[in-house]
Amino acid sequence: MNENISLKEAQEQVDAWIKKYGVRYFSELTNMAILTEEVGEVARLISRKYGEQSFKKSDSEKDLADEMADVLWVLICLANQTGVDLTEAFKKNIEKKTRRDKTRHLDNDKLK
Repeated sequence: MNENISLKEAQEQVDAWIKKYGVRYFSELTNMAILTEEVGEVARLISRKYGEQSFKKSDSEKDLADEMADVLWVLICLANQTGVDLTEAFKKNIEKKTRRDKTRHLDNDKLK
């Protein structure tokens, strides 16, 4: 596998994996529920590592990078299922944020 992959390549790799090992995609609704669960696992680790909560024994072996990758995986599944090209969507999103916020954060006294 290429060390650096594009969003397009990631979408293609997830699709190939699903077709080879996953039998089929879960429904969009099921994947949305799974995405919510995976985001919750990221939140749990961040609240313990960077927040005030302490780690439970069951959390000590969890890896933040792996949990973030789980979020990305399910998001890519949803993109594939709904026909979203994440590369194009990301480009458009950057353009939107730049148009909307190009001076907003620079002018925010709370960030200085």
